[in-house]
Amino acid sequence: MPVDVPVVPVILAAGRGTRMHSARPKVLQALAEKTLLAHVLDTVCGLELAPPVVVLGHAADQVEAALGGNYVTATQSPQLGTGHALQCALAAIDAAAVVLVLYGDVPLIRPQTLKALLASRPSDGLALLTVTLPDPSGYGRIVRDDSGAVVGIVEERDADESQKALREVNTGIMAAPCARWADWLSRVGCDNAQGEYYLTDCIALAKADGVPIATHRCHDIDETQGVNDRSQLAQAERVLRARRASALMRAGALLRNPDTIEIRGHVHVGSDVEIDNGAVFEGDVTLADGVRIGAHCVLRNCRLERGAEVLAQSVIDGAEVGAGCRIGPFARLRPGTRLAAGAHVGNFVEIKNAEIDSGSKINHLSYIGDASIGAGVNVGAGTITCNYDGVNKHRTRIGAHAFIGSNTALVAPVSVGPGATIGAGSVITRDAPDDKLTLARARQSTIEGWRRPAKHKE
Repeated sequence: MPVDVPVVPVILAAGRGTRMHSARPKVLQALAEKTLLAHVLDTVCGLELAPPVVVLGHAADQVEAALGGNYVTATQSPQLGTGHALQCALAAIDAAAVVLVLYGDVPLIRPQTLKALLASRPSDGLALLTVTLPDPSGYGRIVRDDSGAVVGIVEERDADESQKALREVNTGIMAAPCARWADWLSRVGCDNAQGEYYLTDCIALAKADGVPIATHRCHDIDETQGVNDRSQLAQAERVLRARRASALMRAGALLRNPDTIEIRGHVHVGSDVEIDNGAVFEGDVTLADGVRIGAHCVLRNCRLERGAEVLAQSVIDGAEVGAGCRIGPFARLRPGTRLAAGAHVGNFVEIKNAEIDSGSKINHLSYIGDASIGAGVNVGAGTITCNYDGVNKHRTRIGAHAFIGSNTALVAPVSVGPGATIGAGSVITRDAPDDKLTLARARQSTIEGWRRPAKHKE
């Protein structure tokens, strides 16, 4: 193909997807962290082709809003088949361009497969992506002549018994010059079981016109599978999970049970990373060398530095975790949390929008929100920062090497000086000075002569 000929992807995304039984159109169903259509768009963007044209139809406003207005769109109304859908897009495409036909409900197609398809296309000819299936039910069959040349595609509902026995099927993904598509589609009829204009009828017209037809066979069946119902959506999720788990292992991560890892975003790993059973990753997650993730943890948009360890059932969301930190089990780090090297956060501790300096420990049953904690601080069990007055958030500051006794409430805005000690059970409402013991609790009293009430006899 001449290098100066632009290739324009056309993504057919007009269908409703009735088998999904959903108020959302099919192409907006979620697969991992993105819609089906977004997966296709990401693949296209990785090919560095011309801007794609997305053909809208059912719930066009919803689909266009999901695109963010960054793509060329065409509208198919009414929806009269795949041939009609492509015809609706051609007006937005230069006649000299090559059109690559894709589908918004085929999310697992790989960039390298599309590159191979485009490379196989003869000059001024047509290229088809095919796949051989153990059970081709429901798919259009590739019909070849005795020499092996493609002569057409027949849809299953229109196929005879000998054609139904064929196992090489049409994926629907194909490429040809825009001018060729326009000519063929002007001659396609709708005399078929569905009364629709089939894009696949163009192949027989190409053969009749003497246009060279090439095929590229995809050897990964999963790449070409459409998603039409919830079961197929779940299968696509399994395939994507396995792909991403394999990529992590190739990058050097040890996955204790790859089948259970959920990767719904992008995970970047260093060497000797270990990930236990059932971990879930969302957004953009970075795990540096030697990081260990325990069973059933959730990590979202976070970064963990060298040697950090997250124990079972912990949630790390929007946090930065320094080298050698130890978190959990059952800990929750919320957005804005920054742990310096060697900090410890233990079981049932929640931290939000707080900086914890190196070597500090918050090991049990505490809430630290909107706080700055210096190095070497020990925060006792049950400590909370009372950061919200019902209207505004206020900050708590604790100096280096302070000791906060168990069951302390720090009523912000308040500061605890370096080296200060807060007695257990205190409610601190004023600043506590450096290197001194501060207590703020009621005096303990024992009432002489008091007796426990007795139950009255009836």
